[in-house]
Amino acid sequence: MSGHNKWSQIKNKKGVADVKRGKVFSKMLRAISIAAKSEPNQQFNPRLRSAVETAKEYLVPLDNIERAISKASDQKDLSEMVIEAYGPEGSAIIIEAITDSTNRTISEVKKILSDQDAKFANQGSVLWAFDAPIKGNAEAMEWKAKFPQSISEESKAKLEGIIEALDEHDDVQNIFTNTI
Repeated sequence: MSGHNKWSQIKNKKGVADVKRGKVFSKMLRAISIAAKSEPNQQFNPRLRSAVETAKEYLVPLDNIERAISKASDQKDLSEMVIEAYGPEGSAIIIEAITDSTNRTISEVKKILSDQDAKFANQGSVLWAFDAPIKGNAEAMEWKAKFPQSISEESKAKLEGIIEALDEHDDVQNIFTNTI
């Protein structure tokens, strides 16, 4: 009678969904905390307003959002960082992270990159290929590739694997590439 216990099946599916939702919630709340550090009022902080709207789209509870904003002044140890890397066929990768330990995050990202046959790049060696995001403008908060690069289907699959592995890391917020 294997597979007869319906509750066991529901519990397993729900558990997987809850873990994914928890990771998304923690990433959203970290982004809100970083944005609220400089100005906790959404009316005067477009970056915070954008982060809160994104969190609401992902159905993050309002209590959690308000708690993240109120704790932002207490969390002096959180910092933003941009990590640069090269993927298959020399494709450029920019990784945005929010962390409480930059050394730990860098070493963990380096490990993920080396496991996926990607290369960690020195500071500034990838940024030249992108237009930087405009911090005050909620619509231009992403890195835009100056020189989009086309790569083979095999390399695209490898790049997707790299992005998925990096996205699993709790500190990683956004990943940008210059591929088409």
